[in-house]
Amino acid sequence: MAKIEWDDFDKVELRVGTVVDAAPNVQARKPAYVLTVDLGEFGGMKTSSAQITEHYPAESLIGRQVLCVCNFEPRRIAGVKSEVLVTGVHDQDGKVVLAGFDHPVPNGTRLL
Repeated sequence: MAKIEWDDFDKVELRVGTVVDAAPNVQARKPAYVLTVDLGEFGGMKTSSAQITEHYPAESLIGRQVLCVCNFEPRRIAGVKSEVLVTGVHDQDGKVVLAGFDHPVPNGTRLL
C-alpha cells in the first residue's frame, strides 16, 4: 500500500449527508438508484447514482445518513449528473454496504 501525506488526505472532502430521495436509475446498465443527498449548509442538495440496490430497498434509504466524497468533478453516470460519491465497502459477496454513523450528526459535517 502506498503511503500518503496528511495534506493528500486533507484534499478529500468527505462529508455527511442525509438521503432525502431515492429512485431507481432506469438508464443504468447495472441496478442503481438516483439519490438526492442533503449536505446542509456546506453543499445543499446533491445527486448521486449509486449501485446499492442489493442490500437497500429505495424506501429504506430515506433519512439515512451517508458519507460522501464531495469534491470530485461531477460526471454523467447512466444519464444522471452525479455530483457526489456515496461511500461504502464490498461485503463477502461483492455487494455494497454503505459507510454510516452510530449517532446522527449535522449534514455537511466533515470526516476527521
